[in-house]
Amino acid sequence: MTHNLILRVIAKFLIPLIIVFALYVQFHGDFGPGGGFQAGVILSAAIILYTLVFGLDAAEQIIPPTILRLFASMGVLLYIGVGVITIFLGGNYLDYSVLGSTQIAGQHLGILLVELGVGISVFSVMLIIFFSFAGRGKT
Repeated sequence: MTHNLILRVIAKFLIPLIIVFALYVQFHGDFGPGGGFQAGVILSAAIILYTLVFGLDAAEQIIPPTILRLFASMGVLLYIGVGVITIFLGGNYLDYSVLGSTQIAGQHLGILLVELGVGISVFSVMLIIFFSFAGRGKT
């Protein structure tokens, strides 16, 4: 892989901005457009940009594939766990109103947790797929 100084400098400038925008989309998702899926895609795009500029080995040192598989599982478990907790608290599956002291507080907490689970899963799965395709010629 050739080392292009301009690409590296621009990537080092853009990647933190992309990550901040992904966090904004994630945590603003219950108040407006956006949420877990979009934030997961944006966050994975930052890591994909890092991989394209600095190489697959450098990206796998930052986020190893085993950690990605763990994150993918944790995201799904968080989503399912919120639904199971609502059942144990006396509501229906994913009836967020039982999660808080008021119905609105429960709705906000439930949406936040479910969207966080979706975001973690989408981020992880997109990177697992990208790393699989990017490393297929690697021995």
